[in-house]
Amino acid sequence: MAGIAKNIRALTRQAVVLRSFALRPATVAVHKCLKSSNSLVASNQFLISNQRLVSPVERCYSSKPPLSLKLITDRVLLVLKLYDKVNPEKLTLESHFINDLGLDSLDHVEVIMAMEDEFGFEIPDMDAEKLLKPKDIVRYVADKEDIYE
Repeated sequence: MAGIAKNIRALTRQAVVLRSFALRPATVAVHKCLKSSNSLVASNQFLISNQRLVSPVERCYSSKPPLSLKLITDRVLLVLKLYDKVNPEKLTLESHFINDLGLDSLDHVEVIMAMEDEFGFEIPDMDAEKLLKPKDIVRYVADKEDIYE
């Protein structure tokens, strides 16, 4: 906390002396907040202890790619086709994992884990028990990601 307070005081005085070339995340956040009101910060110039001027490093984070029902369906089917115990010729959206594809309960758990890895969120065990067809997984992921078409 003391380091953050020092950074805020230094930025408000319009003279920032950095001890290293890399900015800390808190400094970047303060820089973005004060960017419009501080002329020294707005010019993106910071004075370094050896009298060199350096532009600050800004971090840009991207969001997830936009999803559609078609994209979700394609990704679910691709993951299932790449699973070694699933016959790709028998695989459809209506195929039942246990009855049609011949998977056992352990294979079903592995399929659910593969879907968690593919879409980047955890599926609770209570919900995973109900996902017995690829169509169910597509609907679950679409509901989770708020995709309605």
